Amino acid sequence: MEIHYHPSKANVVADALSRKSYANMALGFMMPHELYEEFERLSLGFLHHTTAAAFEAEPTLEQEIREHHKDDEKLHEIRELLKLVKAPHFREDEQGTLWYKNRICVPNVNSIRKLILSEAHDTTYSIHPSSTKMYYDLKEMFWWYGMKRAVAEYMAICDTCQHVKAEHQRPACLLLPLKVPEWKWEKITMDFIVGLPRTQKSYNSIWVVVDRLTKVAHFIPVNTTYFGVKLAELYISRIVCLHGVLKRIISDRGSQFTSHFWEQLHDSLDTKLRFSTAYHPQTDGQTERTNQILEDILRACAIYYQTSLKKVAVRSTVRQEVQNAVVFGPDIIQDAEQQLRIVHKNLRVAQSRQRSYANVRKRDLSFKMDDHVYLKVSPMRGIRRFNMKGKLAPRYIGPFKILKKKGEVAYLLKLPPSLLGVHDVFHVSQLKKCLRVPQEQAPLEGLDVQEDLTYIEHPVKILDTSERSIRNKMIKMCHVQWSHCIEAETTWE
Repeated sequence: MEIHYHPSKANVVADALSRKSYANMALGFMMPHELYEEFERLSLGFLHHTTAAAFEAEPTLEQEIREHHKDDEKLHEIRELLKLVKAPHFREDEQGTLWYKNRICVPNVNSIRKLILSEAHDTTYSIHPSSTKMYYDLKEMFWWYGMKRAVAEYMAICDTCQHVKAEHQRPACLLLPLKVPEWKWEKITMDFIVGLPRTQKSYNSIWVVVDRLTKVAHFIPVNTTYFGVKLAELYISRIVCLHGVLKRIISDRGSQFTSHFWEQLHDSLDTKLRFSTAYHPQTDGQTERTNQILEDILRACAIYYQTSLKKVAVRSTVRQEVQNAVVFGPDIIQDAEQQLRIVHKNLRVAQSRQRSYANVRKRDLSFKMDDHVYLKVSPMRGIRRFNMKGKLAPRYIGPFKILKKKGEVAYLLKLPPSLLGVHDVFHVSQLKKCLRVPQEQAPLEGLDVQEDLTYIEHPVKILDTSERSIRNKMIKMCHVQWSHCIEAETTWE
């Protein structure tokens, strides 16, 4: 082989596809001085006595599938039918491998099928697709009996998918209304409306007490700083003095209602406290609806009058008390009993109608003792859960073991020590069954878990300060680094 020198303008880039194979072992002799200088300038040179090697990658999965074809009974039956021309769309290649159209038939070997499913679901290229997407991806290359079912089962036991995937099913648990009370002011519900403007008497919230039979409501102005002793005084003066001692009180798990003093007070009065399950306000839906109506009235008053709201709740309370302050007698008692019978009948008809409407859009769900379930948590903006922020937080945590069934639609869970501040009884709609308990779970130790299953971020360092002008106003900004955050997650506040 001779090497001829060409000027740089006349030289063109060598085409790799047109390069001759016999030149791979070529040697150069008597190289001109100009070419030698050019090679030296480009830091190029020749290697003597070298050998060239070619590497070709062959898929091992296909070889494994071909090796196990002879041992599969189902595929052997298809071969027999193929000889009788009774297996349409099947064919056999030169190596004795069965194909269904352009898809290779996979034998019934757990290791091979598990490898295929894992590659299509768990790798960084696939990133946990849905069962439909995963099935159509595998359908282009592989075939075996029950492949769609195998994909669905693999998805159901994937721990990552159970933590992050949203459920697209009807809400769990059929509607279970509370029993209608026998007499008025025997069973009540109560709740607080907070976040209201402060009045001249330092009221900033409203205590809502509703009778479950007559739907009569008392709106008591209070302050969020009231403890159990002060609330007990208001309860005695505003409720017990007018309606007597109650039999049952339904409320949420607010700190005012779960205090030791509040429980001791009602134990002495022989009143049973019934708290709603954790994160399920539908238990006390009557009071929530009353709160909504009252809040709408307050908004309308704030827009129309544009004054303080301090008189609205007080006037409503007085009006309700005056309406109930009647003189009892034989005729009035008989009339009240007749009205109560009508109320009972109407409430039962309304509950039956509501149950029939609601259960159409719901599904029945139940668990057994010692089952493992995932617990639903709602991602919140600006709050970290399990080292993830906002919408990137997992939708479910767990799994946790069911210790006992509480009532008809609630379950007692075995929570880890880091979640001791969270109430351990949950409504069935907040749970999802775990089909396979993973050996390794997300560590909960070292996480500052609040009672509402959230993690609060705290500023740990101010990196920089600046000022921003908005119209005629200057706003000071701070570059803040938050706890459990990296430098890329710092924010300006």
